[in-house]
Amino acid sequence: MKINKINSLVFAMLFGFGLAGHAQSKQWTLEECVRYALENNITIKLTELDVKNAEIDKRGALGSYLPSVNGNASHSWNIGLNQNITTGLLENQTTQYSSVGASVGVDIYRGLQNQNTYRRAKLSIIASKYQLLKMQEDISLNVASAFLQILSNKEDLKVKKEQLVIDEKRYARSEEMVNAGTIPRGDLFDLKATVATDKQNIAVSENNLLISKLSLAQLLQLKEFADFDVIDDTNLEDENNIMAQSPIEIYSKAKEIRTDLKLAQTNLEIAEKNVTIARGAYQPTLSAFYNFNTRASYSDIVTGATLNTANPTSQIGYVQGTNQAVLQNNYSPVLGNAAPIFDQFNDNKGQSFGLQLSVPIFNGWSVKNNVERSKVNLEKSKIDLEQKSLDLQRDVYTAFTDARAALNTYEASAVTLEARQQAYNYAKEKYDVGLMNSFDFTQAQTLLTNAQSDVIRTKYDYMFKIKIIEFYFGIPIVPIITK
Repeated sequence: MKINKINSLVFAMLFGFGLAGHAQSKQWTLEECVRYALENNITIKLTELDVKNAEIDKRGALGSYLPSVNGNASHSWNIGLNQNITTGLLENQTTQYSSVGASVGVDIYRGLQNQNTYRRAKLSIIASKYQLLKMQEDISLNVASAFLQILSNKEDLKVKKEQLVIDEKRYARSEEMVNAGTIPRGDLFDLKATVATDKQNIAVSENNLLISKLSLAQLLQLKEFADFDVIDDTNLEDENNIMAQSPIEIYSKAKEIRTDLKLAQTNLEIAEKNVTIARGAYQPTLSAFYNFNTRASYSDIVTGATLNTANPTSQIGYVQGTNQAVLQNNYSPVLGNAAPIFDQFNDNKGQSFGLQLSVPIFNGWSVKNNVERSKVNLEKSKIDLEQKSLDLQRDVYTAFTDARAALNTYEASAVTLEARQQAYNYAKEKYDVGLMNSFDFTQAQTLLTNAQSDVIRTKYDYMFKIKIIEFYFGIPIVPIITK
């Protein structure tokens, strides 16, 4: 049976059915739901922050190429007996000193670790963007599934309400027939139970519809969802004619565009860079440095010397043979005010610069262990890529088979519905003239209701299976714009 014919049957079945309720301020389309979810879903927002972290790591890796520049300054008080750094004398006093300095260091060679770290950072940005894209694709499919579930529950509720209307009319008609003595009163009790069952089924369907609406509203992160509803969209046509493609064609296209494979491939390249970075620690490192410093003291300084009048001379020895005392003059330093601060800073400048070479000899096997660990992670990445490729092939063939089976099931359920409808019409004619009892007629009606539910269920199952095939073929529900 052709799809258009099936649609006509479904539309005819649902024609005239109404869903009671107040008017909604807005009914969302599938595309609107997906776009809103992509912009507001919390999981997507968290993944976007991971992209920003990767970009920050890239800037950090780029900074490793640049020299490090640091400045320092200090001011100190020395109390008690200490050496005056200006006079060189031990003095029991309180002195103050200020010093300033700066240092510059730059890596000349680090086993190419800086270069490889920067390249790995760029790959990490690509991987984080693929992860974000994968999350957006998954959310899109989840939204589509939840959206179609609402539509399925809506149509199921319409069927249940229409069945209640039919049974209530039949109950009223049966009362007249009982009063006329056409049918026994026991049939009326059966119909009363049937009406009660219909009401119970409507309550269950209304609850299922409400839960499905809440599920989609929460997936969209809607804060106000009391009046949330979606537009009734029963279009079943395969607009992209995706089922005309063969599984091998879909798989070949999926290998080129699927985010899972691109992410696994990028993670493999990151693992390769990690091995290269770890091996770089075996090589020596060479760095250059430059230091500048100066200081100033707030203590008095020696400006001259004068003869000590209280003790002008002191004996320092004897002349051999005559034992004549050898004397020297005793001088006392003359102190003056400290030089201006900026003059001291200028006079006390000091600089140093040079190269520093570090050669790894033994480090407790830490470098070797890091290399071996990175090699293990590389092998895991290779296996993961291979597994992702196998999973994709299996998923594509499974999805295609499921979609084809869903179509066959839907077509078969539509044929069943048509037959059940004819059987119901025939049973109704017999019941109306008293040639069929209430129990047998209720059985025919139940079979019709089940057939209607099967058509609804299989229809939306097929619609979702089509969306999955389109997903693998690179046809999104809405275009996803990467930032």
